[in-house]
Amino acid sequence: MSPTTDLRPYLRTLDAETLVDLLHAQAERDPVLRQALESRFVTQGSDLAEAHRLLDTAVMAGNVEYAAKVGSVLDTLQRLLDAGSRADLAPLARRTVDDISEMLEQIDDTSGEVADRLDRAVELYARACVARPPDPEILAGWILEVEFDGPGRPAIELADFAAALGDKGIARIKSTVDSVLAEQPSGTKRETAERLREELAEVSGDVDALVAILAAKPPRVDVSLKIVRVLRAAGRHSEAIAHAARALTHDKKEEPPPREEEPVPPSREDFDEKPGAATYLALREESLETGRWVAQRKAALGRLRELAAGSTEAADELVRALLGEDRLDEAWRAAVRFEASLPVRVELADSRSIAHPAETVPVYRDHVEELITHKDPNSYREAARQLRKLRAVHKKAGTAEEFSSYLGNLVEIHKRKTRLIAEVKAARIAIPKPVRA
Repeated sequence: MSPTTDLRPYLRTLDAETLVDLLHAQAERDPVLRQALESRFVTQGSDLAEAHRLLDTAVMAGNVEYAAKVGSVLDTLQRLLDAGSRADLAPLARRTVDDISEMLEQIDDTSGEVADRLDRAVELYARACVARPPDPEILAGWILEVEFDGPGRPAIELADFAAALGDKGIARIKSTVDSVLAEQPSGTKRETAERLREELAEVSGDVDALVAILAAKPPRVDVSLKIVRVLRAAGRHSEAIAHAARALTHDKKEEPPPREEEPVPPSREDFDEKPGAATYLALREESLETGRWVAQRKAALGRLRELAAGSTEAADELVRALLGEDRLDEAWRAAVRFEASLPVRVELADSRSIAHPAETVPVYRDHVEELITHKDPNSYREAARQLRKLRAVHKKAGTAEEFSSYLGNLVEIHKRKTRLIAEVKAARIAIPKPVRA
């Protein structure tokens, strides 16, 4: 009998699409192989669904429980990435990064436990993007938003995302950086752009540009050492030696000029006098024009959150401020954590239920109960309409049986309200039959 030929070297020469077609064709002929592949698919799908469910419920947990739930999500991501999963893990990884970033804006993380999770989440998101690159324009847009409009976190290293960004994504970031450098003579935005310009030079391998950027900085030992390392890595040893010799001639560091104090914008004075959504958004508009929004936002949001902890009206103002920035996830978290008014939570739930149905179930139930308490025909009719919406949300969340149980209990409690029962039936909602002993 002739020895079996090892096909692995040949298979490694095939592209992924060809291998997929070959494996799929074989699975159609081999029930055992198909069952094994389906089992792996179901397992991974179940893992991802559970990870999303954990994020749905984590917002309502305390700091320790939140960190534990997010840690479980990150463990799932790492396990699937280490196993070479073909699933697109980038959406879950990005959602986790955004989730932790927003939570850090709302909690006191003195232990640093949640912040540690953020660093790990960014690392896993970078790996997921490299494994299954998303649209480079969208990825670049997210990085630019985090860098220029975010609260100073998470920390992003362009080198980690370079492969996923590709030439198109890198070009998008470079274009924005160049525009900021041309338009902003000073301020936080310019400092961010200067840092990104340096990282872009490193990622692109432009040694001359990188050395020029570093050489333009005030003389410091760490900067000189980096120039030497860059030149040596590029094989330009004589230049590295010459630069090191010049750096040694500096006996002391040059003190940087003192930073000028930034004037307080008028909109900041208005916000300080009457903190709320309107003055916050006015401050945002003015600060964006001057490139100082990142610094202003942190202090202003801190004030709104401080007030939100004291009253429902202030919580609503915080939510409206975040909605004005189009930060829907952040607004939702603030509404839950600071107990915004029911109308505001219902408004948020209508959009939130599309991607995160499980999170919105308690809001719709509260709304139904609140409507029933009015005891008038219009409120009963609206309660029935909300029950239809709640039924759809439960179905989308995969918890249709929970809705049936909830509805059965609701009808039993309010069975004497004949007009309510009639409106529920008119809304074409099947009322479960009572269980008899």
